[in-house]
Amino acid sequence: MGNNGDSAKGFSFKAFVTPRIIGGIVVIIIVLWALTILFGTSDKPASSPQHATHVTAPSAGHETDSSHGGQAPTVSKTAHTSTADDGHGSSHAAPKVPTAADHGQASHTASTRQSSHQPVSSSHAAATHDTQASPATTHQTKATDTHGDTGHAAVETPPSDRHPLPATVVAPVHKPTPRGVAFVEAAIQPMEYELEERWWGWRPNDIINITDNVNNFQLGVLEITRRTVVALAERISRHGVTDALDPNLEEAMNWLMVKPSSYWFPSAESKYKDAMDEMRTYLDKLKAGKATFFIRSDNLIPILASFEDLLGSCDENLVKDTNEDGTPVSFFKADDYFYYTKGVASAMAMVLEAVHHDFLLTLESRNATELLHHAVVSCQMAAAMDPWIILDRDLSSVFANHRANMAAPISHARFYLGQLVKTLST
Repeated sequence: MGNNGDSAKGFSFKAFVTPRIIGGIVVIIIVLWALTILFGTSDKPASSPQHATHVTAPSAGHETDSSHGGQAPTVSKTAHTSTADDGHGSSHAAPKVPTAADHGQASHTASTRQSSHQPVSSSHAAATHDTQASPATTHQTKATDTHGDTGHAAVETPPSDRHPLPATVVAPVHKPTPRGVAFVEAAIQPMEYELEERWWGWRPNDIINITDNVNNFQLGVLEITRRTVVALAERISRHGVTDALDPNLEEAMNWLMVKPSSYWFPSAESKYKDAMDEMRTYLDKLKAGKATFFIRSDNLIPILASFEDLLGSCDENLVKDTNEDGTPVSFFKADDYFYYTKGVASAMAMVLEAVHHDFLLTLESRNATELLHHAVVSCQMAAAMDPWIILDRDLSSVFANHRANMAAPISHARFYLGQLVKTLST
């Protein structure tokens, strides 16, 4: 009886547990089947397991289409084929098992297509099949444009980083300075400075003379200006002695002959300013090609000879011990001679430099440029002397004799100008 009870209990337990175990197994199978269907669908390619065409994203070394401004990447379309036995001895393409990388590449390609504003054809979105058999595995790669995949014509748009070429820069044409401009400017500048820029202006005609050194310096500048304008009006600006004088130069020459100490009726500085205005008018005509300037040696010789004569007078005043009346040269007269000569040397150096510029061809034809250079240097040395006080001591004294010091470069300038006149005359 006991055994029959145990058997009945065991049978009851088995009858209770068995359907539940079977039901659990069935539920697990159903769940696994459902999960397989659910997750297997996303992994399964959209096409049947034949030759599948996958559109992959371009590699790091992909090319860009230059006609689209370098923005649309080139997509490589790869057809993968492999052989598989279908049981009939023929070779068919085996399906390619998709991987996570493939899905990532496909997503990148889709985003690239969408950014290029090109619709993706459904025939290309789905996998295509290759029905022809292939005897061996082949790997064919073809580079196509994104626009070519969708069948749309490419529209060429200029890239944003392409800048138009700059306009051709034409260098300005500099016309050569007309011959004679430097000479006329050198004749104007020293006198114009004394009239317009010097503090207190023109001083030799002042009623109260308290600056005799500046006065004598201005007289020396005036003398050089006078001789230069005379040579320009009577010689350099004319083709010959039969040509008429230039009216502006003639007026300037006449106004410069006014006495430098004339205070009124006419005023010296006003007439000298008128003379500079006439010189400026001639200079403008010279620049415009409406005036003449001849660099012949016979036009240059008279002005150099005139300068040589003036330097001879200055040299005599610098070395003499007594005046014409026999009285000794006083301390106050010595500085007058010194500053007058300094004014002459200062203005002469500027004019001679202009002669070197405008008469260079004439000087080189006679091998006279070296002589003119020495004359200019000597005048510059004399003009550079600027002692605080002019001493006129004995030549053997321990104190300076500034007149004698000034006489040395003046004598050299006079000598070189004399040699220059002789050279140009031969």
